[in-house]
Formats: sequence, structure tokens, C-alpha cells
Amino acid sequence: MNERTIQQMKELRLHGMHRAFETTLGPNGMGTDHTNDEIIAYLVQCEWDDRHNRRIERLTRSARFRYTAVMEAVDYRPSRQLDKNQVQRIGSCGFIKKKENVLITGSTGVGKSYLASAIGHQACSMGKKVMYFNTAKLFTMLKTSKADGSYPKQIGKLEKQDLLILDDFGLKPLDNINRHALMEIIEDRHGQRSTIIASQLPVSKWHDIIGERTLADAILDRLVHTAHRIDIKGESMRRKLKNKN
Repeated sequence: MNERTIQQMKELRLHGMHRAFETTLGPNGMGTDHTNDEIIAYLVQCEWDDRHNRRIERLTRSARFRYTAVMEAVDYRPSRQLDKNQVQRIGSCGFIKKKENVLITGSTGVGKSYLASAIGHQACSMGKKVMYFNTAKLFTMLKTSKADGSYPKQIGKLEKQDLLILDDFGLKPLDNINRHALMEIIEDRHGQRSTIIASQLPVSKWHDIIGERTLADAILDRLVHTAHRIDIKGESMRRKLKNKN
């Protein structure tokens, strides 16, 4: 009867439950000193944990992060001038609930991408839908989607993400197509979803990178006014690691 029960659990895709049930039947199982209610609660909890963990794995895979990063590994040495309280508050992802943005700036190699990815990983662990993009690659993908007719689908997918991370923003000025694509993305998400933008350039230089004054004003107005700003100082972490090695 137990074998049949396990098989039925597998067919019902109760993976966590059937593994837990098999454990209870083993020599190190729960024994006879537990009530039926306790055993059922144990099996249900194992199934819930399994589904929760698999959902986090799916969210993390679909986000396509550049780095496997965690908030616990963020470096707060004095030279980086990071406000630990601010970073940890942002890392708790309350800004996503409030539909706010995060702007991370700093010179090349100081850890902007890592911090953005760490926040994104934390959001995934909380069940949020996240997508990470190198900004130039995103714009290339959107131009291609205009050619094959999938542009509305791609824009719609971006709009639905609880958190959108745009890394390496501003490496080169935007052309007219990219400028309008960025405007559409930011307009769709404004007041509805959160966005993280990481850039080597200070926010004061973004107006020139976007170009076309009217659109630049509109984009930055939607981005900056509800944004938390993190400016990372110090020398390149990659250079320091290379020298250490």
C-alpha cells in the first residue's frame, strides 16, 4: 500500500511529499510517537518547501543574472563609501513593493553589476519576477524584435517583471530607436514596477546620453524622482582581485 501511495504522489507531482513520505518509512523515520496530524503537517510542509525552492530556481534561471551574487557578500570597506544601512534596506526589497527605482553609479569595476545582481537574487528568493539585461544587448534584441514582429510581445514581457535590471547603461549615446524604446519601457513601468539601472556615468550625465531634450526630460523625470541612489567609490574590484592573484 505504501508503494502505491508513493507512486500516486509521484503521478500527482507531489515531489517533496513523496520524498518525505519515503523518509518516514526508513529506519530513521518519524517513528510511532507522532500523531497523524503531525505526520500530515510534516508532509505538507515538505511539499510546500519543495515547491517554493523550485519556484525560486525557476525565477533565478529566467532572470539570467550576470553574476551569482548574494547580499551577504557585499563589500563595505570604507573606501567604497557604501551606506550599509541603505544597501541593506534596499536589499530587503521593500522598494519593489513601493514601486520605486534604484540607480547605482560608479566607475568601472567597482561592483555595480554585482550589487544589482545581489538585489535581484534577493528579489527572486522572495518570489518576485526579475529580468537582468546588459542595456546594449537589450536594445539590440528589441531592434531585432521590431524586424520579426515580436516587439509588442517583448515589451509586454518587460512590463510584467516585478524588477527589471538594466546594467552598463550609457556606454554610448542612444540613437532615436533606442531612445524611444527606453521611453516606452520606463513609461510602462512608471508607478507600476521597479527598475534598477547601473551605470559608470553619474546621473547628471544621463541627459546627454539619452539625447533629445524632451524625451530625456520625460525619461529622467519618471526614473529619478522615485529612486534610491547608490554611488560606489573606490578602485576596481576586478583590478584588485587580479593583483591579488
